[in-house]
Amino acid sequence: MEPNRKVRKQGLEHFIKFVRELPSPSPQAMFQALEDHGYRGQRSARRALCLMAYRHIKRIKRIYIDGVDRAELPRKSNFLCVGPTGSGKTFLVETLFGKILKLPTALVDITTYSETGYVGQDPSTILTRLLHAADENPMLASIGIVCLDEFDKIASGQNNAIFAGAGTTKDVTGMGVQRELLKMLEASEVVVPLDLTHSSYADHVVMSTADIAFIAAGAFSGFQQIAHRRAMRDQIGFGRDQAASGADPDTIAVDFSAEQVENVANFQAYGFLPELVARFTRVVPFCALDASTLKDILRTDVVIRMTREFKLEGFDLAIDEVVLDHIVEDALRRETGARGLSSTVTRHLEDVAFSSFGLDQGGVVRVKIVDDDLAVEIG
Repeated sequence: MEPNRKVRKQGLEHFIKFVRELPSPSPQAMFQALEDHGYRGQRSARRALCLMAYRHIKRIKRIYIDGVDRAELPRKSNFLCVGPTGSGKTFLVETLFGKILKLPTALVDITTYSETGYVGQDPSTILTRLLHAADENPMLASIGIVCLDEFDKIASGQNNAIFAGAGTTKDVTGMGVQRELLKMLEASEVVVPLDLTHSSYADHVVMSTADIAFIAAGAFSGFQQIAHRRAMRDQIGFGRDQAASGADPDTIAVDFSAEQVENVANFQAYGFLPELVARFTRVVPFCALDASTLKDILRTDVVIRMTREFKLEGFDLAIDEVVLDHIVEDALRRETGARGLSSTVTRHLEDVAFSSFGLDQGGVVRVKIVDDDLAVEIG
């Protein structure tokens, strides 16, 4: 047997073995597994993503293990996750697909890309990152997951990212990236560089996106106001303004309704090509996390990690219950969601960590409230 043919056969055998051994828990089991991995809140969004994940795995197994014709099965699904910062969009994708299902998963900041690659990276290198996540195996990458983070920033007129050489390319609005993504989100053949480079002479491989699921995620700041204005325009009467909706245009932690995100015209008004939004099988709204969910995340994740670190340094970390409430209130006030919990704790423990870590002195570090602010003392 020829060496190249032998290598290809071994690669195919490895791929089939990988697909056969892929875990395929039920959507309910995935939902619980996310809970076990520390994911809290977003029950509706979790249900939607778990069902999508189940269908993705089953579709792959039916094609490559059972030999079912791809044309007889539903097409692969692409999801768009819309919700405020710190609501758990990318964490859900990473945990579900990367940790639980162990599929090749690439998390990509879409703001670093441009239409031609003159300014920023060429969109085709999005699949290069997936290829790297699949240990350079194109067959494994062809069934993976791509999470396009900060997706709202490529809306026409919304992308304020400044690059070296900005203004030297026609693609200054993100519309060019949207056009490039159109064919990628469909089942198409894409020339993928093996390395993250601008050179057109670099080694490359041709990959099909027929079985790659794309999940876009973004905060979509200002989207609710656009949706409200469009809705009010269709109603009878004048003098209706933003106050009538009860929506503050400066609010970050807003909740999107299903009606708002299912209207493609709202996304078009925001700055997206309607045909690109139509490439997403489902638009999933994420809610701003409430106080009880934030406190649960704080107690079961942030505090446990901090306590473990201090324990390894010889300290017992004691945080009063009232402190947890204070931190949650601060996160709600600053509208940072779950992302702000860790930063608040870290900020207040920095001084004691800096002055005490590495000295083998030990003791009890207590965090408490003094004059409506956090205070740290070593006992």
